[in-house]
Amino acid sequence: MEKRDNILFSDTFDVKDVDKGGKKFDRISRIDGRSQTHDMSLILDINSELYPLDAGDKFKLTLASTLSLTDGGKEAAFGKGEANWRSYINGDERSLADDYDYVMFGRVYRYDDDSGSKVSAFMSFGGLLMCLEGDIRHLQNFVVGDSVYLLVKSI
Repeated sequence: MEKRDNILFSDTFDVKDVDKGGKKFDRISRIDGRSQTHDMSLILDINSELYPLDAGDKFKLTLASTLSLTDGGKEAAFGKGEANWRSYINGDERSLADDYDYVMFGRVYRYDDDSGSKVSAFMSFGGLLMCLEGDIRHLQNFVVGDSVYLLVKSI
């Protein structure tokens, strides 16, 4: 896959633990993962009924600003411009989501850079939360308030 401006982050993760502190909700699991390439840690809430993951599983996680397959696509942000996620679902146009198993839309709601070169980006996907922590070089593209698509596929 070539480098595109809409890809904010992409890496392969190993699931280290699922529901570490005990299961809080029936259909939601909290995944604790570690990336293979960029040495990032991940905490991610997923709908385990739709997309079950177990300790030891591997998955590719991509965070993108749009689902467009081309640079500078029509879709600047969710709900703006002529295209949005509905045009992709209806099959009018191929999208980044076609290559993944699980997709969510959300927003960056917090960015912590208090601990030097290690930073944390926090995102919410309709109440399902994610924290991605690691070196600032890999998380510098995230801005509080920006929209983001989370895409996951099993490996």
